[in-house]
Amino acid sequence: MRKRKVNQQLPPMELAIMHVLWESGPSTVQEVQVRLEGEPAYTTVQTIMNTMERKKRVRRTLKGKAYVYRAALLEEAAMGGAVEDFVQRVFKGSVEGLLMNLLNSERVNVETLDRLKRLVAEKEEEIRTERKEQGK
Repeated sequence: MRKRKVNQQLPPMELAIMHVLWESGPSTVQEVQVRLEGEPAYTTVQTIMNTMERKKRVRRTLKGKAYVYRAALLEEAAMGGAVEDFVQRVFKGSVEGLLMNLLNSERVNVETLDRLKRLVAEKEEEIRTERKEQGK
C-alpha cells in the first residue's frame, strides 16, 4: 500500500499566519492578529491557530495567561510543497512548462537571468557529482 504524502499545502489564512510567525518569531494570537492584512477578528485568528496546532503546523506554549505560538513548519518546506502542488495542478507536473512561462513573462530582467544561470550551473555540477559518486 502506498504511503499518503502529508499535505503541507496551506490555505491562504494559514499561510498568512505562517508568514507572520516566520518573520516575527514566537507570537501570541493578538500579536499575529495585528500583523495580518485587514486585521481579522481575534476569535477568527485564534480558531485558525488552534486548528493549525492540531494539524502540527504550529506549536504553542502557555506564557502567563496567553499561548505563544511558533512555526512548526520550516518555511522552505512549506514553500516547496506549495510550488510542487502548483506545478502539478497548473503545469501538469512540468517544471519546464513553469520555467518557460516565467522566462516568457515581462518580469524577468538581466539580473534575474544571471542569477538563474548561476543556479542552473550549480545544480548541473551537483547532479554530475552525484552521478559520479553513484557510479563508483
